[in-house]
Amino acid sequence: MLIRLICLWLILFSLAPVAEDKQLTDEPQQRLPLRELRLFTQVFEQIRLGYVEEVSDEELLNNAIAGLLTELDPHSAYLDKKDYGELQEHANGKYGGLGIEIGTDNGAIRVVSPIDDTPAAKAGIQAGDLITKMNGNPVRGMSLQKAVEKLRGDKGTSIKLTVYREGVEGPLEIDVVRDIIQVSAVRSRLLEPGYGYIRISQFQTQSGADFIAALEKLTSTKSDQSPLKGLVLDLRNNPGGLVPASIEITDAVLDGGTVVYTEGRLPSANRSFEATSGDRLNGLPMVVLINGGSASASEIVAGALQDHGRAAILGTQSFGKGSVQTVVPLGDGRAVKLTTARYFTPKGRSIQAEGIVPDIVVERAEIRPYNKRVRVREADLEGHLKTINSDKDKETATATEDYSTDNQLYEAVNLLKGFHLLSNNQ
Repeated sequence: MLIRLICLWLILFSLAPVAEDKQLTDEPQQRLPLRELRLFTQVFEQIRLGYVEEVSDEELLNNAIAGLLTELDPHSAYLDKKDYGELQEHANGKYGGLGIEIGTDNGAIRVVSPIDDTPAAKAGIQAGDLITKMNGNPVRGMSLQKAVEKLRGDKGTSIKLTVYREGVEGPLEIDVVRDIIQVSAVRSRLLEPGYGYIRISQFQTQSGADFIAALEKLTSTKSDQSPLKGLVLDLRNNPGGLVPASIEITDAVLDGGTVVYTEGRLPSANRSFEATSGDRLNGLPMVVLINGGSASASEIVAGALQDHGRAAILGTQSFGKGSVQTVVPLGDGRAVKLTTARYFTPKGRSIQAEGIVPDIVVERAEIRPYNKRVRVREADLEGHLKTINSDKDKETATATEDYSTDNQLYEAVNLLKGFHLLSNNQ
């Protein structure tokens, strides 16, 4: 009886004129293909009656809806009540799981990036890792939403991931214990006098306000502090998040101009986001760090600052997720996440599948200084002439952070110092 009702509804829907909905489409409507609709009902009935285990009609229809979206692109998805709730929790920075951003890659699950200070990062999961098994079960062909569901769970429970990593022979077995993921998205500190550092691990609801607060803290000098001379903005392994937060952060350091614009089929998808006047850093030099784990909203920030010449982009090419996902609530606790547009940088560059190419490419590498040899200096010679520099010209050595283990950050600070020296000589 249910199959007949479905068939009747589909046939009537395909023959009847569809009411125009400006929020969904402005394109001419076409009748649904009857042959494919009949084929769908036949397959539905065969599964319902002949599958080895009984499956409810509701579950079959939910699977059909999910299939409509998962075959479009890696980021469109059907969200049931649980998935939709988790998405909202993630935007607020709190959920139960491992703390990784993932995507699909030829039937396997690719790690876009682990989030800082989460079980995944602490266990050694790295951006680019290919997950092939979860608790010994192959993931090939698994939908992205199903993979997320498998990875998430209650605090204290564990999952064994089998991963392949470029440059490492054979698979790696990594046990990760789930925890409540409470992400601190924005962190800041002084690397050394005059040179600030802000790390954004993902873009959440409060990230814009937290970034502005971090800027104010770094630029408010005390009598015993050097004024800020430059800033490193670290977006490495930042998987993205909320676009409004990325726009607010970019706006804070741009003195007007376009941040990003989007293009899609719907009029509502064609938008341009502009920065307001006023640069909170007053033009101080910036270096933005990116890598293959920098995606989506991270690429919006890097692309805008690069196009406006506001910052030097350093590191390696970003992930290349330049599509816009719109979450459409369905009214009963479920929702659809649908790709509706593409991002473009202010100069019209598409981010999708291209990413942001750094101005200065610096691959991750290990820095090992040579053993210092004891050398005789002028001051060691007996009877050497004394210096005539006045006390006020003497520079006092100050303690600085040892970041030699991070060669990209090391190069970024050196670049900022070069900018500062050149600006003083002009």
